[in-house]
Amino acid sequence: MTLKLTKKSHACVRLEKDGRTLVLDPGGFTEADATDGADAILVTHEHPDHFDEGRLRAAMEAGPGAEIWTLKSVAERISAAFPGRVHTVGHGDTFTAAGFDVQVHGELHAVIHPDIPRVTNVGYLIDGGKVFHPGDALTVPDRPVETLMLPVMAPWSKISEVIDYVREVRPRRAYDIHDALLTDLARPIYDRQIGALGGCEHLRLTPGESADV
Repeated sequence: MTLKLTKKSHACVRLEKDGRTLVLDPGGFTEADATDGADAILVTHEHPDHFDEGRLRAAMEAGPGAEIWTLKSVAERISAAFPGRVHTVGHGDTFTAAGFDVQVHGELHAVIHPDIPRVTNVGYLIDGGKVFHPGDALTVPDRPVETLMLPVMAPWSKISEVIDYVREVRPRRAYDIHDALLTDLARPIYDRQIGALGGCEHLRLTPGESADV
């Protein structure tokens, strides 16, 4: 079964299947409507470009059936307000959210600088490898990935690491995420180099654009 994948700004992605919607990382760089109609929300880590507390609270209030799965540092900030609807997960956990099967991979955010403490970060593998969203880490799942959400540009990475990550995961296709800091002028450079050297189909969606995966 195909999933409808909709790219929102920066690291946020919406997945739709059987009339239900799963949203990943609706942070502060993402449109305010990113969580509209969400049945479930997954958050990879606590940094504000991935986790916007006010936005999550608003989504939970607007959708009384919505639930959140995330790591402890995020869950402890919002769980008291929504008893039974915020679930804490970590590496190795499996669960079902809005009809999607989810496996949790990874433990730590990528190194930004040795003097900056690393926060916890988890990635989410959806429906047995249909989609993998790693958050802010270059985590390699222990099973094949069809569609990799690729953190293409970040303060903690360089393009050689991005290319090597794609090569290691070996997805069928990779869609750019974590791209709010990448200017339109520079995008063709990334497209050429990742597309030529990554070894898979390298794709980009503009915010609001969708694809079946």
